Amino acid sequence: MAQQDSFIDEVTEEVRRDRLFALFRRYGWIALLVVAVIVGGTGWREWQRSQAAAEAQARGDAILKALDADAPAARAEAVSALAAGEGGDLGAVIEMLAAGQATPEEGLPDARERLEALAAEPDLDPLYRDLAVLKSVILAGKDEPADERIARLEPLTAPGAPYRVLALELTAYARIDAGDGDAALELFRGLVEDAESPQDLRQRASQMIVALGGSLETSEG
Repeated sequence: MAQQDSFIDEVTEEVRRDRLFALFRRYGWIALLVVAVIVGGTGWREWQRSQAAAEAQARGDAILKALDADAPAARAEAVSALAAGEGGDLGAVIEMLAAGQATPEEGLPDARERLEALAAEPDLDPLYRDLAVLKSVILAGKDEPADERIARLEPLTAPGAPYRVLALELTAYARIDAGDGDAALELFRGLVEDAESPQDLRQRASQMIVALGGSLETSEG
């Protein structure tokens, strides 16, 4: 009886093995295809990553080379030429780098024009549009009327805005230029007490409070 059971088990195992082989012959290509897709997909992702890294390094090298030019105008032109081929947020960042090469003696009007164009670009991330406004106001300085600077900065001072405290600081300086020292003093006091103000900004605000005849004890008390 035991021999008969053993024989039946062997036959059953053979049948199972034959069925498995038959299934593999019929559907095994699917498993092989899945493996090939997984391996190929992994290789493709790694190739894409290496390509992106190489492109980023080449782009960075090109920017550094452009920034090596002697004259500010030449640096701005070389960097801006790189921005022309990018577009989008990255192009905006490169354009701001180009605008940052301007000096009081050279390139300011062109830099302000670049920044104002970025600030008015509807498809640009608001983070970069706001930054362009800030940089434009800084470059303009007293060449732009104080009330115009205040109006341009106002949307950037809203709660939750990414550059709120910086915009408030620039607004305070514009208030001084407009002859409204009391309003500037209140803004500087607010910046000293604002939890979002970095330490160096608080120090500048404290210095301005003293310069405007205010009391630090009032702002800190």
